Amino acid sequence: MLKEIVRFKKLNEKAIVPTYGSAFSAGADLYACLEENLNIEAGETVLVKTGLAMEIPEGYAGLIYARSGLATKKGLAPANKVGVIDSDYRGEIMVALHNHSKTSQQIEPQERIAQLVITPFLQADFEEVQTLGETERGTGGFGSTGRK
Repeated sequence: MLKEIVRFKKLNEKAIVPTYGSAFSAGADLYACLEENLNIEAGETVLVKTGLAMEIPEGYAGLIYARSGLATKKGLAPANKVGVIDSDYRGEIMVALHNHSKTSQQIEPQERIAQLVITPFLQADFEEVQTLGETERGTGGFGSTGRK
């Protein structure tokens, strides 16, 4: 398991430092930095502040994923499915929570709203070519790898 120091700044004194649920958790929980309960109507998307800004190391990105409990119990998950925080971003981390349920849902102050995975990435140089290498799969699309 790789470890890196990720510097952060509290933009609000009530902000909670991300925490890992267990010794081998990949994602650190992000917490809502709210003064009062926040109502999210069915089908609505709301930006939820965390009260934190971070200095993600160069060569890494912060990926914001849904918390499985919040998604399955309340139908609340990031609107963009996976949020990306680039290493040069220094603004407040916010989660665009979308209510996929058919009823209004509430987020409470300091509730866990998403999880943050810090991961290395490869930045590619794209090269246009006339042909691509052959593979067994070829141009087989969605669902093609499970067929015999």
